[in-house]
Amino acid sequence: MSTTFNWQKVFQLIEFKGNTVTIKRLFQPIYQKTEHTGNKVTVVGVGQVGMAAVFSMLTQGVTNNIALVDVMEDKLRGEMMDLQHGAAFMKSCKIQASKDYSISAGSKICVVTAGVRQREGESRLDLVQRNTDILKIIIPQLVKYSPDAVFIIASNPVDILTYVTWRISGLPKHRVIGSGTNLDSARFRYLLSEKLGIAPTSCHGYIIGEHGDTSVPIWSGVNIAGVRLSDLNSKIGSEEDSEQWRQMHEKVVKSAYEVIKLKGYTSWAIGLSLSQLVWAILSDASSVHPVSTYIKGMHGIEQDVFLSLPCALGHRGISDVILQTLTDKELTQLRKSAKLMAQIQAGIKF
Repeated sequence: MSTTFNWQKVFQLIEFKGNTVTIKRLFQPIYQKTEHTGNKVTVVGVGQVGMAAVFSMLTQGVTNNIALVDVMEDKLRGEMMDLQHGAAFMKSCKIQASKDYSISAGSKICVVTAGVRQREGESRLDLVQRNTDILKIIIPQLVKYSPDAVFIIASNPVDILTYVTWRISGLPKHRVIGSGTNLDSARFRYLLSEKLGIAPTSCHGYIIGEHGDTSVPIWSGVNIAGVRLSDLNSKIGSEEDSEQWRQMHEKVVKSAYEVIKLKGYTSWAIGLSLSQLVWAILSDASSVHPVSTYIKGMHGIEQDVFLSLPCALGHRGISDVILQTLTDKELTQLRKSAKLMAQIQAGIKF
């Protein structure tokens, strides 16, 4: 009776223990290595958005410790291997992937991009319920293995799903953040830069409220080098404005639909946006970003909703919310957005 050994498995086992002759001759151990880097980020969902975020974080040096989680095992392993093969072109990094959430243990930040897309003829509430049911599986597992992590939600509709995550997780509100209008504001600044002929980084303006159709452009605060455009054009952003600046916000709202129509999905801009938010938290930057947060009691909002306002981000999540001076029109629009979110949330089954 002959026995066939799986020598590859044997060698892998030996190498794992670090007991090969070559390794023993090459290294003189000084201390026991540890895998704790303090900047571990778990990304749940290896679709276009999740991988764009991972690629941005790794190539920008935001983190060198990434854990990927998804239910599609082949895609998950393929994405992991593809990134690992590029490790020599990046700063020393560790990339892991598994269907098992235990791989996320010890994460400083958990980024959730997983979710389903809206079906043709499907109501918004139906989509919310389907994604809520997915989050009911994901969030408890992440909390179990990384109870001290800051959660960043990017799945859509992001404001409502950030609220859902807060409800499911039981985490304090400062540690549950939605990507919100950080991307909307970036699109807004890009369009301003195109119209004015200066860099987007020199155009200062915010879009707040819902990441969606009821978002609110804060025209009263748009400025270049401290010069408010509303001081130069009192009707800017209004229907009475002969220069039609309000079309810029309309383009922001429609831009995602246009990109999806052209290429099938959005990825790079939201990936870069998420990378920026992760950087702000890991580096304790106290930098200000328009992200979705719990806003009951602010600007006259009475509902338990998450909407975007400018927030200072630090190592524990949101440290402060900036209370902008809003016009009556802007306040009305923001409160309308809050009422819409509350109406949709009322139908969610937890």
